[in-house]
Amino acid sequence: MIRKFKKDKLEVRLYEDRATSGKDAARCAVEKVQELLAVQPEVNIIFAAAPSQNEFLEAFSKAPLEWERINAFHMDEYIGLETGAAERFGSFLYKAIFGKVPFRSVHYLNGNEEDVTRYAALLAQYPTDIVCMGIGENAHIAFNDPPVADFNDPYKVKVVELDEVCRVQQVNDKCFDTLEDVPTHAITLTIPALMAARFVYCIVPGPTKAVAVYNTLNGVIRESVPATALREHENAILFIDQKSGSML
Repeated sequence: MIRKFKKDKLEVRLYEDRATSGKDAARCAVEKVQELLAVQPEVNIIFAAAPSQNEFLEAFSKAPLEWERINAFHMDEYIGLETGAAERFGSFLYKAIFGKVPFRSVHYLNGNEEDVTRYAALLAQYPTDIVCMGIGENAHIAFNDPPVADFNDPYKVKVVELDEVCRVQQVNDKCFDTLEDVPTHAITLTIPALMAARFVYCIVPGPTKAVAVYNTLNGVIRESVPATALREHENAILFIDQKSGSML
């Protein structure tokens, strides 16, 4: 780690490169899971599906945890993709972690509007202990893009129209070949649903995230920069590398 500092309530940790950042984020998350399992029967974790999470997910999935005491969730899913499509976030997470370790349960978003009520009920049944997430190029968290972000959202899960900046990022991340291939709508956990977690680990590496990181840590806390919500969380850590932190 190069340095550590705080912005409001948010702890920020700067690392030399994305590999080191992702591995240390995994170490911190693993230690927290072990700490929680020592005092409660199960732990509920929400994961993010994005290339920015690769190093974190690889390291986390190799940890010697009591996986049979962990319930897994994810935070968003496209609407309109076929079941089993490689571009679905559920498919991404199955390859990265859900299919690698023996979770007690894995709860997939189905990618249809009717799933909003079912998933909100699941979140109520399994209160979130840990969220492992990233920040988008437009500073979105999950699919709460600036036009639809609501820090006081009355819903836990909702259908949103995706911002074009967000959709372009999916092409840049090589998740889709062309912009036309990227769905226009998705299901997402809302900002209050994410911030309800007891602990948040936010992993944001790479040069394409430099502006988003700068905006997250500067200026007032505002819905036009959704990730600024992290600065109000009591137990959130932002893991960045020199490239994503280059404007700080």
